Amino acid sequence: TFEKLLIANRGEIACRVIKTCKKMGIKTVAIHSDVDANAVHVKMADEAVCVGPAPTSKSYLNMDAIMEVIRKTRAQAVSLNVSICCSFLSSLSLQASEGVTFIGPDTHAIQAMGDKIESKLLAKNAKVNTIPGFDGVVKDADEAVRIAREIGYPVMIKASAGGGGKGMRIAWDDEETREGFRFSSQEAASSFGDDRLLIEKFIDNPRHIEIQILADKHGNALWLNERECSIQRRNQKVVEEAPSTFLDPETRRAMGEQAVALAKAVKYSSAGTVEFLVDSNRNFYFLEMNTRLQVEHPVTECITGLDLVQEMIRVAKGYPLRHKQADIPINGWAVECRVYAEDPYKSFGLPSIGKLSQYQEPLHVPSVRVDSGIQQGSDISIYYDPMISKLITYGSNRAEALKRMEEALDNYVIRGVAHNISLLREVIVHPRFVQGDISTKFLPEVYPDGFKGHKLTDLERRQLLATAASLYVAEQLRSQRFLGTPRIPIAQSKRSSWELSVHLGDGIYPVAVSKDGSSFSVEVDGMKLNVTSEWNLASPLLSVTIDGTQRTIQRISRNASGETSIQFLGTVYKLQILTKVAAELSKYMPEKAAEDTSSILRSPMPGTVVAVSVKPGDMVSEGQEICVIEAMKMQNSMIAAKTGKVSHLRSLKTICNLSNRIEFK
Repeated sequence: TFEKLLIANRGEIACRVIKTCKKMGIKTVAIHSDVDANAVHVKMADEAVCVGPAPTSKSYLNMDAIMEVIRKTRAQAVSLNVSICCSFLSSLSLQASEGVTFIGPDTHAIQAMGDKIESKLLAKNAKVNTIPGFDGVVKDADEAVRIAREIGYPVMIKASAGGGGKGMRIAWDDEETREGFRFSSQEAASSFGDDRLLIEKFIDNPRHIEIQILADKHGNALWLNERECSIQRRNQKVVEEAPSTFLDPETRRAMGEQAVALAKAVKYSSAGTVEFLVDSNRNFYFLEMNTRLQVEHPVTECITGLDLVQEMIRVAKGYPLRHKQADIPINGWAVECRVYAEDPYKSFGLPSIGKLSQYQEPLHVPSVRVDSGIQQGSDISIYYDPMISKLITYGSNRAEALKRMEEALDNYVIRGVAHNISLLREVIVHPRFVQGDISTKFLPEVYPDGFKGHKLTDLERRQLLATAASLYVAEQLRSQRFLGTPRIPIAQSKRSSWELSVHLGDGIYPVAVSKDGSSFSVEVDGMKLNVTSEWNLASPLLSVTIDGTQRTIQRISRNASGETSIQFLGTVYKLQILTKVAAELSKYMPEKAAEDTSSILRSPMPGTVVAVSVKPGDMVSEGQEICVIEAMKMQNSMIAAKTGKVSHLRSLKTICNLSNRIEFK
């Protein structure tokens, strides 16, 4: 095929392309920013070239620098971040005489489908079902309000050149339309270099189902079945699966045929995705077409057996498709969870940064695939998307795939940053999800007051208490020995029972533990539980059997005061384990008073300050916007927690951190 391919991207997708290139015998060139010099994709590639500083606009989206790397390395083909889009392809077309091939559709298709306004008009002409809305460019906030009133609330405001949930806002009234116009245009300009917006009717409570297509340069096009992508937060997908529980064969075929019709209308040639919103009656409406390899493509690969990257490279080289529509199967079921460096307890996912101090993927679990671009020691920074990996499980049916996903999440070790494992696990075991009763409103409907973690049943609470107490005793016994022998030979301990007090949540529970070989008999709430394990306290994962029920737990932290954090059923629980005597004496220990933060506005995350709406001396009302922080490609409005007067602004620099704050009286 090609001798050398340049990958103008980073993270897990760059690593994904490199893996297929290695399989095909193609040498690879990676580009990177200065902060990504030690990134996994850089190490995997045959060559790597730095193209600029950390901000994407100066590195991964720096067209001139990337063009120079193509010339310097003499790459024959390029796989790029489609955010560079048409302006890059215009530059790339100048290199046609040098034999440079783009792995993806041609410029016309990207221009047509990358512009949501033009793509909607093309979809209508191709007889594809579309959402009612305004087909032109919205000029300003006043026009946005006028159009929204004409369409009827609620409306969706979104970037014409956007994707991935960036530059999208739902508006339910005039005020939200004005605010949505402002934030969407700013995010669109920052992420895509294009602040044009469109407005269309927001279809309330739909499913988000997309069709994977594959087309060549000879007029052939296939639909590779659907992906269910309805579990979302902030218009970004969190859990995907293939196939969908909702589609019947007739609807699947109709959606697939319309997707192929649209692809042929723009002479599309590569892998692409046509996204639809589907209502409760299985009526479906065109949402957008993504002219790139989607994040969730692995679930399609699992059920069809195709390597989509390989197919894209073959198409780019000019080969016709190897398959007919009748050859495309649905074999088994696949589920993908997007593992993010986010705190799921804050708006279902507030970005987190830091260094991965410990990282272990659950590849020992059968039928598990992990697409990642990080490793132990990697940094999650403010400059890029907070995705850690895509965790995919496969089974002969949906129940099997979900069970393996549950096991994989329990066995995934991530330390150093907050992550959304707890949210992902709760979603896949929730009765509504298991039954297939989902929509894009699943998260706010199931967790109307925000995600709080797993709610323990009485049995699970006893299991956690018994496990924590057994772990405490096992550690006490280990501390008495060194290299397998007692630390003080003359002081042989014959102790075989312990009376403990365990603090969990709002309760304090007396727990009695007695040792029986490698097992512990634990009495909690008047009930005895048998806890067995190998008690390998050096391992980040601990397999524990409690009265015949196997659980995989992780001890996240501990300290000398008996405080410990244990990940149990996906959620991290904080406990304090003390001996009975220590518990009785602890009431004499003074407690540190909590800081009063009601008069301080602290940035909840590091990021870039893009706007400050107040100055010292201003009067502000509760809920009023104080400033706007941009972090990981998303803009967040910081509001006042109470009415007051701004006294001063401290350390409000371009790049803020957790200590930056605005104080008001």
